[in-house]
Amino acid sequence: MPHRFLLLSVVLLLAAGACAKKPAATPVPAGAPKFPDFIFPAGEPSLASPTIWNEYREAWSVLQSGDTKAADRQFSAILKVTPGFYPAEAALGYAALARKDAQAAVTHFDKALAASSAYAPALAGRGEALLAIGRADAALESFEAALSADPTLAAVRSRVDVLKFRGAQQNIENARKAAEAGHTDDARRRYLAAIAASPQSAFLYRELAVVEQKSGDTASALTHANQAVGLDPADTRALLLIAEIHEASHDWTKAADAYTALNAVEPSDTTSAKIDAMREKAAFETMPPEYRAIEQSPTVTRAQLAALLGVRLEDLLRRARATNAAVMTDVRGNWAAPWILSVARAGVMEAYPNHTFQPNGSVRRGDLAAAVSRVLTLIGTEKPRLAARWRDPRPRFADVAPNHLSYPAAARSVSAGIMSPLEGETFQLSRPITGAEAADAVARLAALARR
Repeated sequence: MPHRFLLLSVVLLLAAGACAKKPAATPVPAGAPKFPDFIFPAGEPSLASPTIWNEYREAWSVLQSGDTKAADRQFSAILKVTPGFYPAEAALGYAALARKDAQAAVTHFDKALAASSAYAPALAGRGEALLAIGRADAALESFEAALSADPTLAAVRSRVDVLKFRGAQQNIENARKAAEAGHTDDARRRYLAAIAASPQSAFLYRELAVVEQKSGDTASALTHANQAVGLDPADTRALLLIAEIHEASHDWTKAADAYTALNAVEPSDTTSAKIDAMREKAAFETMPPEYRAIEQSPTVTRAQLAALLGVRLEDLLRRARATNAAVMTDVRGNWAAPWILSVARAGVMEAYPNHTFQPNGSVRRGDLAAAVSRVLTLIGTEKPRLAARWRDPRPRFADVAPNHLSYPAAARSVSAGIMSPLEGETFQLSRPITGAEAADAVARLAALARR
C-alpha cells in the first residue's frame, strides 16, 4: 500500500509538472537579419553586468528578427534597470529607424551621445536618421564624426563618399544656375564648396575661373585656370581661358605661350595664327618708339619702311642676303640700322650713289612699289608657281605709261595684290604713303612669303 501511494504521488507530480506554465524564451531571429546595415551598439563590459549584457544582446536579436515593438520594450526595460547604459539608448534609436520614425530615432541617438559624445554607433545611426528627414548636411557631419571615432566603419565611409558626391553635384548645379543668372558671388561660393568636396576635379576650377573672369577678377580667374591645367594638362578650355586672359592683359609673351600649349593639345590654324600674332605683339612692344608709331603716322620714312620689311620678312631677307655688305655712311647710330642693313644686303632697298641711305627721307608710292617689286622677286625665286600671277603684269594706269621706268614695279605690285590703283585708275608715284598703307603692304608680302 505505501508503495502504491508513493507511485501515485509521483505520477500526480509529473502530471502537474507537465501542465505547469514554462517561462517564455527570448526569440532568436531565424535566417538573415532584417536590418544588416544597423551597427550593433557595443560598449565596454563595465557599463553593465553580464546578465544585462546578455539581455541586451537578446533584445538586439529580437530587433533583427523584425519585431521592433518587442525590441523597444526590452531595450526600455534594460534602461529602467540600468539608466546609464547608453548602448540601449542607441539601440532604441535603431528600433525607431526600423519602424521609420526618424525624428524619434534622432532623439534617442542624441541621448546616447549626451552620455558619450564620440560613440560611433550612435553617430552613424544619427546620420541615417538625419538623412531620412532631409538634413543631408547635418547627416554628413554625423557620419564623418562616426568615422573619426571609428575609422573601420566601411559602410559609413561609403555613405560619406556618396553624400559628398551628391553635395558636390548639387553645388555644381546650383553654381551653374547662379552663374547663368549673373549671381557671380553666389556662383563663386558654390563652386568653392564643390571644390572642397572634390579637390581633384579640374573642370570645377575652370568653371570657377570663367565666373571670375566675367566678374572682372582676372587674377583669381588666372589662378584657378592654371590649377585646372595642373590637374588636367589636356583641358583645352582652361588653356584657351589662360591665353585669353593674358591676351586681354596685353601680356603677349605669356599669351603666346598659352596658345602654344593649346595648339600642342589641339592643333588648329586659328590657334597657330594667334601664336604668330602674340609673338608679333610681344616683339612690337620691345621696338623703338619710331617703329611703334608707324601705323599711326601720316607719312613714313625710309628707316621706318626698312624696319617694317626687316621685321616682318626677316627669314626671307636672311635667306636672300648678298655676299657683299652694302656701304652706307649715314646709318650708324640710327635706331633702324640693323634693318636698314638687312634690306640693303638683300637688295630690297638700295643706298644712293653717294653711299647714303637717307633714313629720314619720305617714302612715296613709287618708292614703296620698287621695294615691293624686289621682295616679289625674292618670293618668286622660292615659289615660282606663285610668281606666275605677277610675272607678266599688264595693268593700265592713267598716269603711268608702260614705258615709264617705274611702270614694271607699279604693275607687279598691283598684279600681286600688294598695292591698289587710286581714284581714276591712277597710281600716283609721287604721293607720300601713310604708315597704315606701308604696314598693310608689308603684311600682304609677309602673307605671300608664308604660302
